[in-house]
Amino acid sequence: VETLLKERSTSQIGTIPDMSSYLISAGGKRLRPMITIAASCAMGGGKANDAAHKLATAVEFIHTATLLHDDVVDDSDLRRGKKAAKMLWGNSASILVGDFLFARSFSLMVETNSLRILEILSEASSVIAEGEVHQLAAIGRADLPVAEYMQIVEAKTAALFEAAARAGALTSAPEGAESDALAE
Repeated sequence: VETLLKERSTSQIGTIPDMSSYLISAGGKRLRPMITIAASCAMGGGKANDAAHKLATAVEFIHTATLLHDDVVDDSDLRRGKKAAKMLWGNSASILVGDFLFARSFSLMVETNSLRILEILSEASSVIAEGEVHQLAAIGRADLPVAEYMQIVEAKTAALFEAAARAGALTSAPEGAESDALAE
């Protein structure tokens, strides 16, 4: 996955690989890609296939794109203990490179040859964006009900975990009770 992250974040436009390299080298736990690979292994006899690795990379690109966008929206100065990319390249570049990473993620999904996987992660991306807008609309609301807060968190965070597990499973087996359980 680390190799694919580096390979697939290349571009002739220097800002894209520079910012992507900066973000990838910052690390992170890579929990979402690990869930994708683990789900594929669980359904495929213990070894992840090429589609699972591409999908895990796509999931990490989606996550990274949302972090770039988040830092702009939230006006964050730090990300993973380093200066946020927007502090070095600016807000516009951060949003546009985030968009580039989203596009790369969809290219990787297409390479899995599964419309269902594409559907799962497309829907998750929409839910994440809705969660971001919902959070933006809720800023400053001291009376925000816990249930509404949980809706925001589920959209912004849980949706991608669920999609990573479900789609990862589908790289090794047909959809069914097992992929449903992994998603849950």
